[in-house]
Amino acid sequence: MLITLRDIQLAFGGPALLDGVELRIDAGERVVLVGRNGSGKSTLMQVVAGEITPDDGRIERKPGLRVARLEQAVPAKLTGTVYDLVADGLGQAGAALRAFHALSARAAAGDDVVEALGAAQQAVDDAGGWDAGARIEATIDRLQLDADAEVTTLSGGRKRRALLARALVAQPDLLLLDEPTNHLDIDSIRQLEAALLDWSGAVLLVTHDRAFLRALATRIVELDRGRLTSWPGNYDTYLARKAKALEDEATANALFDKQLAQEEVWIRQGIKARRTRNEGRVRALQAMRRERAERRERQGTAALKIQDAAASGKRVAVVEDIHYAWDDTPVVRGFSTVIQRGDKIGIIGPNGAGKTTLIKLLLGQLQPDAGRVTLGTRLDIAHFDQHRQALDDKLNALDNVAQGRSSITVNGQPRHIISYLQDFLFTPERARGPITKLSGGERNRLLLAKLFAQPANLLVMDEPTNDLDVETLELLEDLLVQYSGTLLLVSHDRAFIDNVVTSTLVFEGDGRIGDYVGGYTDSLRQRRAAPAAERPPKPAPSQRPAPPVDRKAEQAKRKELAALPGRIERLEAEIAGIHAQMAEPDFFTRDVAAADAAQDRLSALEAELESAFARWEALESGA
Repeated sequence: MLITLRDIQLAFGGPALLDGVELRIDAGERVVLVGRNGSGKSTLMQVVAGEITPDDGRIERKPGLRVARLEQAVPAKLTGTVYDLVADGLGQAGAALRAFHALSARAAAGDDVVEALGAAQQAVDDAGGWDAGARIEATIDRLQLDADAEVTTLSGGRKRRALLARALVAQPDLLLLDEPTNHLDIDSIRQLEAALLDWSGAVLLVTHDRAFLRALATRIVELDRGRLTSWPGNYDTYLARKAKALEDEATANALFDKQLAQEEVWIRQGIKARRTRNEGRVRALQAMRRERAERRERQGTAALKIQDAAASGKRVAVVEDIHYAWDDTPVVRGFSTVIQRGDKIGIIGPNGAGKTTLIKLLLGQLQPDAGRVTLGTRLDIAHFDQHRQALDDKLNALDNVAQGRSSITVNGQPRHIISYLQDFLFTPERARGPITKLSGGERNRLLLAKLFAQPANLLVMDEPTNDLDVETLELLEDLLVQYSGTLLLVSHDRAFIDNVVTSTLVFEGDGRIGDYVGGYTDSLRQRRAAPAAERPPKPAPSQRPAPPVDRKAEQAKRKELAALPGRIERLEAEIAGIHAQMAEPDFFTRDVAAADAAQDRLSALEAELESAFARWEALESGA
């Protein structure tokens, strides 16, 4: 056991954010914390880190427990080099290493610092810091950072990677990560995945990235209406069991409310008819009233809608062999495509590759150095900006969307602005308050409300998923899939791209942009297949001897290939059966040994299924 929270209570003037929270984290676990925006996930992380003292309850920590936390927002005042920032997590040894590293750089540049360098080297010796120094360099290298780069010059994503490096070099027993994938490109996210899978410490993680979550989670814990529930198993098991739990809760609440209504009718009739009452029944009714008054209803679901706009022309943009460069660095080189009405195009590439530049070229906001972009007709464009510059911090949520009006027109019908913002889960009080008090997820929802308040047949969305809770993210997915207009989507969320887009434009280096059918996963498969087509042709058959045909082996392969679909079907059926058992509310408490055995069997079946699919693919390709 690393840390245990017992009956933790915490409130900030309203309903309790943490209401009797129980949580235990053991060594080696990777626990993912899920919940709605504003439910208190970041607050719980701060309690675990010891940064906030709860109102009540008890926290038990392993003696000498080391905890490091990566915050959701990058601190505003980071200075020094990347090496300085990373070494900052190591106390006295880190300070000595920073001084030694800086003097070493000066010595390499020709400065006469021999005496100072010797003193710095002795300080590192005294602090026992050389092992830590090797760890700093290895971690910086693993996260592909420049040790000597000034932090103030880094992008938001690289700053987050530097902060993660600082947390990792401290070798904490427990690492707390709050939305670590925000502003990271896909390659960086995959590197982070690999680093965390290799890391032996425990992790408590908040993330909206479902692909990242699925790769890492060994357990899901959910914070809902102040209560924390632990869901053993993977994310898909959690989804199935959570849906069943919500269904059971709704049924129980409906039965309770029906019984309460009957008792209210009884007591009114009893006063008129008898003047005497069953006092036990009266006390029971009073208890039911208290229980109903204390019930915390689940927050409603956002009602996202995009305004209809007149259809654009059939061709949105025709791009013919365009080139564009920053100074002498090619950003786009020899790119051509045709964007048709209704296309949903994902744009993928490393941070700084030029994704925003490409969008400006496609929309005619930048002129290419060579080539031509021809825009279609009747375009109504709405733009979601990842930096949220469309929001004015001096205005409240109401005025950001309605610009001082009391109502807006949505699909031809007037809507009061308060009612409209309630569709995006803003209470009247929240809507009238300063937006500087909104969480990252709330600011994203507000930007969506502003975006969808205007008719558009071409949506441009730059990182719309940052900070959104998974439930709102999935609603946005459904909305964009059903959207009849054209979509240009920049995102690093692999699952979101896979679920929404019909094609992808991928920055592949040196200004080359690949154009692929399907989402991120589809583009990977097509890119892996492309080099095979580009290899030099094999010698003609007359130039090399034909290999002997092993007819028995070929027959065995054909027989194995014919049997595989049935085998896969049986494996999938057994896996579905185990998932159904796990969805039962008392499955993990009814028989712990049986539950453990079921999880072991599920892991074995999933591995066998993956192997069967791989074998099927190999046999079909002639391997």
